[in-house]
Amino acid sequence: MKTSVGPKRLLIGGGIAVAGGAVVLGATVWPGGDSGESRAGRPTRVGAGSDPGDCPSPSPSPSRSYSLSEAPRTIPAVRDHTPARGPGWRPSDGARLVIDDKKLADEGKLTASELGLTYAGEAEPCDGDVALTLGGENQPSSEAYTMTVRNRRVTISAPTDTGVFYGTRTLKQEVRGGGTAPEGVVNDQPAKPQRGFMLDIARKNFSAGWIEDRIRELGDLKYNQFGLHFSDDQGFRIESDSHPEVVSQPHLTKAQVRRILDVAASRHIRVVPEIDSPGHLGAVIRAHPDLQLRSASGAAPSGTVDISKPAAADIVDDLLNEYADLFPGPYWHLGADEYRALMVSDPEASYPQLASAAQAKYGAGATVADLTTGWMNDRAATVRGHDRTPRAWNDGFFSGGKVQPARDIQVAYWTGKEIGAREPVAYLSTGRKLINYNDEFLYYVLGEPNQFVYPTGQRIYEQWTPLVVRGTTAVPQRYDDQILGGSFAVWCDLANSQTEAQVAAGVRMPLRALTQKLWDPGKPALSWAEFTKLADQVS
Repeated sequence: MKTSVGPKRLLIGGGIAVAGGAVVLGATVWPGGDSGESRAGRPTRVGAGSDPGDCPSPSPSPSRSYSLSEAPRTIPAVRDHTPARGPGWRPSDGARLVIDDKKLADEGKLTASELGLTYAGEAEPCDGDVALTLGGENQPSSEAYTMTVRNRRVTISAPTDTGVFYGTRTLKQEVRGGGTAPEGVVNDQPAKPQRGFMLDIARKNFSAGWIEDRIRELGDLKYNQFGLHFSDDQGFRIESDSHPEVVSQPHLTKAQVRRILDVAASRHIRVVPEIDSPGHLGAVIRAHPDLQLRSASGAAPSGTVDISKPAAADIVDDLLNEYADLFPGPYWHLGADEYRALMVSDPEASYPQLASAAQAKYGAGATVADLTTGWMNDRAATVRGHDRTPRAWNDGFFSGGKVQPARDIQVAYWTGKEIGAREPVAYLSTGRKLINYNDEFLYYVLGEPNQFVYPTGQRIYEQWTPLVVRGTTAVPQRYDDQILGGSFAVWCDLANSQTEAQVAAGVRMPLRALTQKLWDPGKPALSWAEFTKLADQVS
C-alpha cells in the first residue's frame, strides 16, 4: 500500500490552482454532443505524458441549460454531494486519465483500463479527462476523498492513494452501463475504519482465482480487509516450509498467496491471516498426535492441543513466524475460541495436567482459564514481534482470574452462546476495541448447521448497524468509537453444501448491504427494493 500527501498544482484554463484544500476540476462534454456511449471494457492506451500544448482547443458547445444535478447512485452511497448544473461526465473517445504524482500510477492504470481511457501518466488535464491528485491534507480521514465533476473534467483528490482509489470506485459505478457521473462535488468518507470479509478455506478449499475475484468485488465495494482462516481441524491450506507435514491437500502455494496479496494490494485491501489456536488445530495434531490433549479419563477432544506441553507452543510459533514473513499488513487473528478444555463443568478436575501447569507458571490458585489466557498472550507477543496488532474471538477472553488478556488484543465479537458468555458491553466498558462479527446477521455457515441460517442482505440493510454486536440489540451509542467496524464471515462447516459459484451468489447482496451500513450506519435513503435494483445496475 502506498501513502503520500502534499499539495499539487493543476493548470485550469491557463491558470494555476492548488488542489490541497479546494477541489478544482470537473466534468466533460464528450465529442459529438451529450449522447456518447460508455467505453468501459475497451483496452486502455498508455501514453508517455503530455504538456498543456497537447490539449486540443475545445469546440464551442451549443447554449443549453441544465437541471440541477442529483446525487450519484452508488453502493455504498456517497456521504455528501453538492449539486451543480451541467452535463456531467462519461468516457469519450480521446479522453485520458492523468495523475499528478507517480504514486498514483497503479490507481491510474487500473481505472483507465476499466473505463477505456488513455492512461497519460503525469500530465496536465485536458477537456474530457479524469485527473487523480494527491492533496487535501485537511480531509477528516486517510480514506476520505473529494470528486469534482465540472468544466468538462473529473478530478478525484485525496490525501492518500487509498482515498483516491475509493473515488475511482465511485466514478466506475456512476458510468457503468453508459451512465453519467453527475455534475457537482462529492465529499465522501467511511464511518468505520475496518470493513471486512472473512473466508474459511480450511474446511473447504477455494481456488485462487475465485478468491481473487472476491477481492476485486470487495475492492469495488470499498471494503478494506479480507480475512483468511486457513487452519482448522479439517485442513491446513497454505504451503509451509517450516512444517510441511501439517499441510493438507489441496492447498494454496505461496506463489498463489503472493498473487492474491498483489491483487488485494491493488484494491487497497489488507489480508488478515488466522491460525486458530489452541483449539481448532486438528490438522496439526494429525501430523503430531503427541500434542493431542487428553482428559483424566483418556478422552481426546477434537482439535485441541495440550498447552501444558512446550512443543505445542513451539510449532504454533514456528507457523506464526513463517507466515508473518508472507503476509504483510498490520493485523493478525489469533483465533483463541472454543478451547474444549474450558467447555466442561470442571476444567481443573477433567484436565489436571493443565491445572498443574497453570499453578506452576502463575502461582497457587491459577486455573486452566489462566493458562489458556497466557497462551493467547504469548501468541500475541509472537505476532507483535512482527509489528502486528492481534485480535481474537470474544470467547477467548475470560473475566477474573490471575491472568488478563493483553490490552492491545482486539475483540472479534461473534457470539454470546459460550459458557460464561458476556455481553459486548463487558468488553467495551473496559476500553477494549471491538470488531463486529455478529453471528445473528453476518455469519454465512455452509449447510446451516447448529441453528444457523443464511443471512440476507435485506435483514442487514434494514435491521443491523455496527452497534448491533450481539443478537438484535444495539449497545449504547457512547461505545461507537470503540467499535472499529464489522466483518462478514463465510464458514464452511458442511463444505459440500454449496459450490464456489453458489457461495459467490449467496454472499452477493449481504456484502452490498454490509458495506452500505459500514460506510454510513444511518437509515439508507433507498428502500430494499430500490437498493437491489441499484446493485444490478452498478455492480
